[in-house]
Amino acid sequence: MAGVVLGIFAVASILMMISLHHIEEGHVGVYFRVGYFGGALLTKVSAPGYHLMIPFVTSVKSVQVTLQTDEAKNVPCGTSGGVMIYFDRIEVVNILSASSVYDIVKNYTVDYDKPLIFNKVHHEVNQFCSSHSLQETKLLVAVQHQKVVEKEAETDRKKAVIEAEKKAQVAAIMHKQTIAEKETQKKISQLEDESHLASQKAKADAEFYRAQKEAEANRLLLTPFREYLELRRIEAIAKNNKIFYGQDIPSVFFHTDDVAAMAQSATTASKNPSK
Repeated sequence: MAGVVLGIFAVASILMMISLHHIEEGHVGVYFRVGYFGGALLTKVSAPGYHLMIPFVTSVKSVQVTLQTDEAKNVPCGTSGGVMIYFDRIEVVNILSASSVYDIVKNYTVDYDKPLIFNKVHHEVNQFCSSHSLQETKLLVAVQHQKVVEKEAETDRKKAVIEAEKKAQVAAIMHKQTIAEKETQKKISQLEDESHLASQKAKADAEFYRAQKEAEANRLLLTPFREYLELRRIEAIAKNNKIFYGQDIPSVFFHTDDVAAMAQSATTASKNPSK
């Protein structure tokens, strides 16, 4: 059973690959019934891209619908004077409209360029030469050649103008991009500077706040300690049962700052005795 399924899948894959075809850009596809099925042209015309068709029943031909140049070489030309001249090469620039592809292929096949271009070129050249002498033909050919040269020069000039305009537009766009990049870089630098200043200010504020809190914490820690020392001093005085009179009162009854002031006063008096 698995082998049958695998075989069906393989056959389907092969048929899919055969039926899938690609039409290139600038072309359209026309379809025919093949061989036993009549070989008739189908009305379907496909656009560029990938398409499917019935394998072994339908065939596809690609037809160009963009500007193309056909060349007719060694075209004979008999003048009215019986002189035979040859044109080495005649170029015919043409384009086939996509909407006319079906009718053209139906009437002239996909090789429509032979009856519509090459045969037409030979016919028109023969008519032209048969109604003019050799000198007239050469003169007319020279005039037409000059027109072609002028047309080519005009085309080249237009191309040069278009190319110059494109370059100018590209240069203007590049200039605008450069200015925009510099403005962006300037804004980025400005934002980076502002960010750095804000970061430094935040650090300074944090450091100031930390120092302020540390000072406040130290004050809160030292205040109970000072109160404790004052309490111990008072308790020591209360336990002392000695009685002092006059100048013999010890410094223990005074704060340290008061004792230092009294000592300084005594020292000054001893250095300057009254006369």
